[in-house]
Amino acid sequence: GEDPWGLAGFFVYPIYFKMANVTPLVKRTVIKKRTNKFIRHQSDRFKRVGESWRRPKGIDSFTRRRFKGQRLMPNCGYGSNKTTRHLLPNGFKKFLVKNVQDLDILLMNNRIFCAEIAKNVSSLTRKTILERAAALNVRVTNGFAKMRTVEKK
Repeated sequence: GEDPWGLAGFFVYPIYFKMANVTPLVKRTVIKKRTNKFIRHQSDRFKRVGESWRRPKGIDSFTRRRFKGQRLMPNCGYGSNKTTRHLLPNGFKKFLVKNVQDLDILLMNNRIFCAEIAKNVSSLTRKTILERAAALNVRVTNGFAKMRTVEKK
């Protein structure tokens, strides 16, 4: 198809970029018990009270006393299923990689964990991490980050 933004020859990906095509050991569907966030009590009444959750601590608080019709409070019953906890949409669990040696930990667990290169890793180190990941057959989630070179026209 056509390139709507006119960036056809703009980004050039290096040739060594061979991503590992690994499938997870078991692809499970993640079912959340609650998808909408818990909102702080009285955050709709006052602008100074933000929406991020704080536990109500007042002695007469209807929310704290769990009265009918009040806001729900978070508790351990809303927790995720233990088998699907921390799963990414691709079926893997995330493992943060800061250097090449961290990839060796994933050697036996490459079907359960995928690597994510840390934000502060340089592009030169990223290149070596990606080469090692391809050799170990480890999937990298953010492999294209900081690896683009711009072609001059």
